[in-house]
Amino acid sequence: MSELATYALNGRIATVTIDDGKANALSIEMLRTLHEALDQAERDEAVLVLAGREGRFSAGFDLGVFSSGDGERVLEMLRLGATLAERILSFPTPVVAACSGHAIAAGSFLLLAADTRVGVDGPFRIGLNEVQIGLTMPWFAIELARQRLHPAHFDRAVVNATLYSPRDAVAAGFLDRVVAPDELAEATAQAATAAAALNPAAHAATKERARGAALRAVRDAIAAEMTRELLTGAQAPR
Repeated sequence: MSELATYALNGRIATVTIDDGKANALSIEMLRTLHEALDQAERDEAVLVLAGREGRFSAGFDLGVFSSGDGERVLEMLRLGATLAERILSFPTPVVAACSGHAIAAGSFLLLAADTRVGVDGPFRIGLNEVQIGLTMPWFAIELARQRLHPAHFDRAVVNATLYSPRDAVAAGFLDRVVAPDELAEATAQAATAAAALNPAAHAATKERARGAALRAVRDAIAAEMTRELLTGAQAPR
């Protein structure tokens, strides 16, 4: 793994901490690092904890790649991000997200895909701001949102790009609970320990059944839309 994230295994719990020293943008290198971390967690058959740096879970895709004009790099970044979210949604062991601050755009995709989401209270924003910054929401992200957001908040979050405070993000469906910042580590450890007590085979099989339709929709969307032609059409009209 690169210096962008660390992997720590403690018994049956693997903690992946994302920290680029800045906004935890999901760059191509960061996404490759996270895929490597998931590979290792699968080999370890470990419950996976995804954690961010203080004040930042993830600011989403690297906007520098979008503005570079390099279509191949844009496509690679989006494909890596889409397949990362799909892998988390279907991961054979439980996935706990420790949302340590802002989780914007693709950063919130990771929350929508995780099994248990613990966030910190504070002046943070969580949500899908693609429409606000001139991007059409990818189909795979819409399907993720449809799977996890409460119906009353689906249009607000996806179509109107509403950003939520951590407490409001619980009502919307991005988070399951919110704790004080100094309680996040303990609350995450408790959630991971409870997840580790589940029967692994039953958890994996039940997750596949419960999310079967959503996973098919996400996978179909990834296969259909990860082309340069469709990505060109994803820019909002000016």
